[in-house]
Amino acid sequence: MSNAIEVKNLRKEFKVYSSRKGLKGAFRDLFTRNEKIIPAVNDINFMVKQGEMVGYIGENGAGKSTTIKMLTGILTPTSGHIVVNGMNPHKDREKFVQTIGVVFGQRSQLWWDIAVQESFRLLKKVYKVSDEQYDNHMNHVIKTLDIEPLLDKPVRKLSLGQRMRCELAAALIHNPPLLFLDEPTIGLDVLVKLKIREFLKEINEKYQTTILLTTHDLSDIEALCERVIMLDEGKVIYDGALHHLKETWGEGKEVHFQFLETVDLQSVKAATAGLPVKWEHDEKEQVFIAYIEDQDELISQLIAQIVAAYKIKDLNIHETSTEEIIRNIYEKGEVRLG
Repeated sequence: MSNAIEVKNLRKEFKVYSSRKGLKGAFRDLFTRNEKIIPAVNDINFMVKQGEMVGYIGENGAGKSTTIKMLTGILTPTSGHIVVNGMNPHKDREKFVQTIGVVFGQRSQLWWDIAVQESFRLLKKVYKVSDEQYDNHMNHVIKTLDIEPLLDKPVRKLSLGQRMRCELAAALIHNPPLLFLDEPTIGLDVLVKLKIREFLKEINEKYQTTILLTTHDLSDIEALCERVIMLDEGKVIYDGALHHLKETWGEGKEVHFQFLETVDLQSVKAATAGLPVKWEHDEKEQVFIAYIEDQDELISQLIAQIVAAYKIKDLNIHETSTEEIIRNIYEKGEVRLG
């Protein structure tokens, strides 16, 4: 199987100008600027095979969006080598855009004031898609994403969830072999997210569409991707299977407690002072979460000490979530590669 994406020693630097202090400094800034070069993407390497669904994750400012912009030809790399769908995204621009679909959660490719289907018609012309190809492919897309009732509406009248489903359909008008999704489910409700995930799984199975997904919603990654590439400060700190990440780092258990009485974080910490446990309070769900090693005796001790101290409404034991694992990795700043 050939590679959809090949990235070698990819680097992108930005010049940042800093201002000097005071009136004298401002005067000097008129003639010479203090410039600093900051690498947003710092010599990264990875490959994505055709048909793979890969999660590209990292905290804000880690370099995710900069990478996507280079892979889609929006930005030129400072140095390094990129081949996407067998082409250089920047040099083979016209031919290249015919082979990719892009959805940026924060930006629209639809025309704001015209009906959704008019936008689709314009994109069909741009991508030179025949009527037959359009009908064969898009009837299925429109039905699956449930956007038929929206086709006559102008984009500005759509809710965010409706617009994102239409954006996804628009990115697929030319049935591209590769899809870049940058925060596609940001701000969407659970049902819309599920619909989008199911749809992505379906096109991946049906057309072997390669998908590179950046998101802050780790449940998207868990639902769709077997492999994750993790970035920190412009460097790849992990590239491998999601399950391996969980096996290596998800060594503990989460014990979720709900209390019948009012309890604060300090008092639960005090009640379990002798145990190797880390506490968190999820105020929204009104749940206290204890992170503890996966040892039956320790877990029994923890539960016994809490039950002795408080009246309990509910108790659940969970595997450590992907979110917690990734937070631990960023806090410790290390990772065992796999």
